[in-house]
Amino acid sequence: MTSEPVAIDGRALGRRGAATRSRLLEATAELLETHGVRDLRVVDIARRVGTSPATFYQYFRDVEDAVLALSAEVGEDLAPFAELLDRPWTGPDGLDAARELVGSFIEYWDAHRAVLRTRNLAAQEGDRRFRDVRSTALAPLREGLAAKVAEGQAAGLVAPELSSIAAASALASMLERMAAFHSDLEPYGATRADVVETSARIVFQTVTGRTA
Repeated sequence: MTSEPVAIDGRALGRRGAATRSRLLEATAELLETHGVRDLRVVDIARRVGTSPATFYQYFRDVEDAVLALSAEVGEDLAPFAELLDRPWTGPDGLDAARELVGSFIEYWDAHRAVLRTRNLAAQEGDRRFRDVRSTALAPLREGLAAKVAEGQAAGLVAPELSSIAAASALASMLERMAAFHSDLEPYGATRADVVETSARIVFQTVTGRTA
């Protein structure tokens, strides 16, 4: 979990301040749907909320600072995914659990697409702050998948030469890519259900060594 948000000067936020900060972040997320982070201005965000740029600067240094905070908050929504990976995948319901994981991950991306796209682009361009936020957000998924690989190896079903963390990282990257661009596959005949089923089977087979 992230620490409690504070004002730029370090003061703890009261209920009213926290609500204002939350509205500014909501406005930032909405505007990212139609603006790139470099095109988004503080005045646009403030106007959306019905306040002044001076109010914005009480909470954030600049637009990137607001997007970074928003990315961290959105990243926390991935924490419950660890529960899906804590379930046993060894029984007949294992593949169903993988399907639920992939389906939920795509829903998560669909709900936060603009923020996640902006976060990942900044991370890919080398901004360490956004790389760290992305890595922290994906940690429950990455660590849970690595544990599943290790379980498969202990059971003699997954090749011991496989690095559990490397395999988990590769799967997490695949899931991000498929979630980000699943709608682009529709013109080629791949539906959302196809993406979920195919990705779930790739994840399941990699971490368990089983096909069903």
